[in-house]
Amino acid sequence: MSVRIRLSRGGSKKRPFYKVVAADQRSPRDGRFIERLGSYNPMLPQDHAERFTINEERVKYWLAQGAQPTERLQKMLSNLGLTSKVVLREQPSKSAPKAKALERLKEKEEKAKAAAEAAAAEAAAPAEEASAE
Repeated sequence: MSVRIRLSRGGSKKRPFYKVVAADQRSPRDGRFIERLGSYNPMLPQDHAERFTINEERVKYWLAQGAQPTERLQKMLSNLGLTSKVVLREQPSKSAPKAKALERLKEKEEKAKAAAEAAAAEAAAPAEEASAE
């Protein structure tokens, strides 16, 4: 059984409130959980003391048992110094340009470079003629 430390949503429509829980990864988001570890209320200002409350001792216990926090919770826990920072990739490989798009970009750059060189050559030619006279 793999345990996740994650957020379980509560509250009414457009007024979210989350419980921080340790749950089996296969159970639904708002379903059965093993233990409640804290709460998160995104409606409160960021500097408010009750925005993110957590039982650090129990979180450390679950992390020692091999529980994996979700990305959002890992970010919050790293601010408290309980976990390492989340490593986010700059650009996912899925959204990177494919081969044909790269070829088109390369051709476009070459055309722009050639046009810039031609414009520079045209600008230099009248300047040379003026100096020759």
